[in-house]
Amino acid sequence: MLRSFFRTEAGSTSVLLVATVLALLWANSPWGDTYEAFWHTPMGITFGDAVFSLDLRHWVNDGLMTLFFFVVGLEVSYEMRLGQLRDRRLIAVPAVAAFGGMLVPAGVYLLLNFGGPGAGGWGVPIATDTAFVLGLLGVVGARCPDPLRAFLLTLAIVDDVLAIMIIAVFYTESLAVPALLAAAALLAAIVTLRWLRIWRAPAYIVLGFALWVATLESGVHPTLVGIALGVLVFVYAPSDQKLLLAGEAVHEFTSEPSARAAREATRRVQRAVSVNERLQLRLHPWSSYVIVPVFALANAGVRLDGATLAAAATSPVAIGVALGLVLGKIAGISLGTWLPLRFGWGILPGNLVWGQLLGGAAVSGIGFTVALFIVDLAFDDTAIQDQAKIGILAGSLLSALIGWVIFRLAWDRGGVCAPPEAEPGEELPELLSVPVGPDDHVRGPEDARITIVEYGDFECPYCGRLHPVLEELREKNPDVRLVFRHFPLRTLHPRAAPSAIVSEAAADQGRFWEMHDILYDNQRFLTDADLAHYAAQLDVEPWSDVPGHVARVAVDEASGRDSGVRGTPTLFLNGVRYQGPLDLDSITRAVEALRDQGTGGTEPPHR
Repeated sequence: MLRSFFRTEAGSTSVLLVATVLALLWANSPWGDTYEAFWHTPMGITFGDAVFSLDLRHWVNDGLMTLFFFVVGLEVSYEMRLGQLRDRRLIAVPAVAAFGGMLVPAGVYLLLNFGGPGAGGWGVPIATDTAFVLGLLGVVGARCPDPLRAFLLTLAIVDDVLAIMIIAVFYTESLAVPALLAAAALLAAIVTLRWLRIWRAPAYIVLGFALWVATLESGVHPTLVGIALGVLVFVYAPSDQKLLLAGEAVHEFTSEPSARAAREATRRVQRAVSVNERLQLRLHPWSSYVIVPVFALANAGVRLDGATLAAAATSPVAIGVALGLVLGKIAGISLGTWLPLRFGWGILPGNLVWGQLLGGAAVSGIGFTVALFIVDLAFDDTAIQDQAKIGILAGSLLSALIGWVIFRLAWDRGGVCAPPEAEPGEELPELLSVPVGPDDHVRGPEDARITIVEYGDFECPYCGRLHPVLEELREKNPDVRLVFRHFPLRTLHPRAAPSAIVSEAAADQGRFWEMHDILYDNQRFLTDADLAHYAAQLDVEPWSDVPGHVARVAVDEASGRDSGVRGTPTLFLNGVRYQGPLDLDSITRAVEALRDQGTGGTEPPHR
């Protein structure tokens, strides 16, 4: 479920970005006046003398965005019942981090705007845009492991729920009590249908639309309806009985194909999966690829002429929004992460480290969809709205840049993944403790003059980057061979050990190096299902001899520890530790130096 969510959100980022650029181009084109004119076009429904009308922008912001938050509600419901949010210790840290990531940006904004005309916009810098964040993490690549994506997704879900509560409580100007009572009655009717287990879609659609209209008329923002209805949608894990009935129906259809059997098989298979998951599958692409981009097209258009930019440069609203997103998010999420860890309220998924968390906190300052949404609620003055939108654009761009720099610098420095037990300044052995033998994985000629032994980890981003470097080195130097030994860093990379086991299963079939290349080409996707898929491509049984393969990996790890390996990748050239940069030119110079002085080291050129 999380993996499919990641792919959908990250894939939709490009569409959202295109919509944003189109809105800016439209608003700043010679036909810029038509931008506001178009989105203020009224559209409504009439029934006799009754008229219900909104302009196009409000249909998008109040209508389509209700569907967006309905999908968020579905995700919240699923994660709370079957997903990651079930574990209180895992949810505690991102939940407190989300709270800090809203409180501190709001405080930063109010420091500059308290008591002024822009004071009501304190809610603008509080929200994180999930689609843009996950899209940027896709660019970051293997430097951002899946546990960090899971952490940020949990944070974003809590962030969205808190943002909706803030909108409902603080951005509701007036209440119409009769409409509010009608909305409460309609919500009670929907809850009753759910309690009675009546699953007729037309009834829910009619009641849901009526609830949306009543909430809109009451003064409460109707997006609250979306998330409430999403949370109420029933979710369950497939039961053994339903799976058995579905299997029997499919078997009946395959034995005696007919229209009736096909309908029954379809019905049984659908019932085995909860309504929540079926709705997510159908609505998530519409939400990500249509609703959010249309929202951006309707709201991101702001004039960027000299006068507007000059006003924004000195505007406390624009500066407050930008600083709230950039500084407030980093400080708030970092503090909100440190506090629960310090007091033992929760744990982090996958043993994340602070370099990763700081990068995640920085990119969480990309506030777009909900930030633009709150601008429309917080300000009536179009000039202040434009200043706030410029602050959102500037803050989001700076947050993306700072996050990218943190990921690059924090993890590129030294180019090695090291576990927490590695001691700075520790004196490490210079020589390889265990010579290359017949059980090693060797790529290259047996009579090679230069032997490079790599201790690697299939989830380590630096090993992944070194992989093509070593391949190019081998191609240019026929007298060089490569030996790969496993050194999975379990505390940093939870998928490294299973990946090593699957590579050993491939080795049993003489296909170790093919699996080695596949794993490095797909470092971000190393779940058990992914590994099974890669094994099937090579006609390998991935879990054929797990105890034996675990023991084989342990042999490599033991030799690595004896050789002073403390991080990955670690290289030995002809049995001597290589301590230079891990780029092609540097390693090539080391190889040439060995060639000039003979075989050198302690590693014989032959196996």
